This record gives sequence, C-alpha cells and structure tokens, in this order.
Amino acid sequence: MQILSPGRLGWGESNRLILAACTLNMVLPSKMGDIAKAYFMRDRGQLDGALSLSLVVFEKACDLLSLLFWCAIGLLIYPRRDWLFALMTFAVVGGLAIGLGSIASRRIARSAFQLAHKIIGKKLDKLQTAWEAMHDYFWGDRLRLWQVASLSVFIWFLHLLQIWFFILALNAWTPFLANLALAPLAILAGLLPLTFAGVGTRDAALILFYQPYFDAATGAALGLLCTSRYLLPAIAGLPFLGNYLSVIRREKRA
Repeated sequence: MQILSPGRLGWGESNRLILAACTLNMVLPSKMGDIAKAYFMRDRGQLDGALSLSLVVFEKACDLLSLLFWCAIGLLIYPRRDWLFALMTFAVVGGLAIGLGSIASRRIARSAFQLAHKIIGKKLDKLQTAWEAMHDYFWGDRLRLWQVASLSVFIWFLHLLQIWFFILALNAWTPFLANLALAPLAILAGLLPLTFAGVGTRDAALILFYQPYFDAATGAALGLLCTSRYLLPAIAGLPFLGNYLSVIRREKRA
C-alpha cells in the first residue's frame, strides 16, 4: 500500500489501514473490507476518492494475481489429472492471463470500462480517469513495478508456506508443491460470498482438496488454523477501526 501510494501514506498509516480492513473483512463478504480502505485513504491520506479507490483495486488485483500465480504453478505440476482439476487449472491459468492483460494493457482496461458504461451508464467516468492515472504512475517507474510485483509474490509464498507448516504441526504430510496448488484453491473458495468470512466454505474446500493426504478431522483442524490467520489481524485492527469509524460519524454530523 505504501509503495503504491503516491508518497502520501506513511508506514504506520498504511499498516493501520490494512489492519482496519482485516477487521471489516470478518463481517463483509469477498474481502470487501479492503475496498473500504479507499474511503479511509481519502480522509487520512488526502487522496482523491476515485484515485484512492483505483489504488485499492490495483493493490487487490496484484494480490489476487500473485495468488493465482502460485496456484497455476502448483496445478500445472500437480499429479492429479481428473476433469475437476483440469477445469480448475484452465480457469486459474485463464484468469491469471486475463488479469495480467488488464493491468498491463490500457486498451483492455478501457474496453472493460466501456462495457461497464453500457451496463450502468457513465457513473465510472471519474474512476476510469483515476485508473488511467494510476496505470501511468504504476508503469512509469519500472523499479517500483518490480518492487510491488516481487513483494506481492513473495508474501503469498510465505502465506502458503505458513499453511504447509500448519499441516506439519498437525502431524500430517502433504508435498509442498501439492500445497501450492491446493491451498490457493481453498483460499479462493473462501472468497465466495457464501458464509461469514469464508468460514465453512474454506474449511470444506480444505477437507475436499486435501483428502488424498489426510482425513477430514485433520482437514477441519487445518481450517481452524487457517481461520486464525484472518481472525488475529482482525482483532489487532479493532482499535484502529474505531478511530476511522469515528471520523465517518463526525462527517455525518457535520
């Protein structure tokens, strides 16, 4: 967030925003709490509303593409070759290619906004202008580009490594390369707006995908440990969320 922001958010403010968004993600579906960061950034970072939203969307796009990157690598080398995993491999690799194209190509982004204009009208004109400005800012500095891309990919590698360590802590075993394929699939399943903070959906996906390696009880325990990855940052973000919400209440009273 701090690297992407045009020099107006400090390290401390960036981390407070992330933790507050983690708290909101526990009650909002599909990690929509991250989108709320745009409002707080507008207030605290003195950024334009459309620019802050485009920055957050850009950040989450990079985050999702990094997850898809490791998932694609894992699925391409995963030994299971039934129709389900073939379909998921096609979807993940295709989604990665489309996502990279949307971020890398202004033409593809403009086509997406034109399609949105036909559906909902011209309400996104300002956002489109801010997105193009963010696109120029992001691609105008190749060093910053590689910093953001490499850091995002590395952080997701650490996330997946942590889940693998969870498996070892449960006295179970899964090859690490298989974990690269299966853990991202479970995380993606948890993003579906079906249950509270993905709890239940993500657990069921873990039990289903890891069944060749350990039983359902171990899969359920792994689900609890994975939920703690979201719960602990959400608890840490509670004090900061209160500060941001108080700003919103003051603005409404004003």
